[in-house]
Amino acid sequence: MRKNFGAKPFLYPQLVMVIASYGEDGTPDAMNAAWGGIAGGDKIFLCLSAEHRTVANILHRKAFTVSVADEAHLVEADYVGLVSGNEVPDKLERSGFHVTKSTFVDAPVIDELPLVLECRLLRYDPDSHLMLGEIVNAGADEAVLNEAGMIDPAKLKPITFDPANGAYWSLGEKVGNAFADGNKLK
Repeated sequence: MRKNFGAKPFLYPQLVMVIASYGEDGTPDAMNAAWGGIAGGDKIFLCLSAEHRTVANILHRKAFTVSVADEAHLVEADYVGLVSGNEVPDKLERSGFHVTKSTFVDAPVIDELPLVLECRLLRYDPDSHLMLGEIVNAGADEAVLNEAGMIDPAKLKPITFDPANGAYWSLGEKVGNAFADGNKLK
């Protein structure tokens, strides 16, 4: 038996992303978002309403970064989602996050978050709230890399958003091998 919930955004996991941008005056800003994902091999989409300061910044600068929120920075990541940059212009500073200017796009990289996608704005539709960006660079702190030099989810410790219960969850353990385990059924 299934329970029907109607049209709800119940898709798991929903990665917690921290989107960072610079304002017209150069002030760094960030917001928390869970509505978005990868669109092909070099694009990212976000669903962000036009009222966000971050959206105005991105439209002006044509660039943004998307960092993966991790367990160690859950409080800070939640804070930048709770507080509006329109009301608290220095919310990024208040969060305790520090930034470094990206060498790839005109946007800040949040130093404390170990995985970042540096993106160039391709387009934004204010009616649907859909933003599409081109991923120019993906950068990771060496502390979250495995012996082969690739990202290790166990070291990254990303958090996900549970839209049904308004909670954050950590990822579990590895349970299989992509593009391999299904071969058992061939």
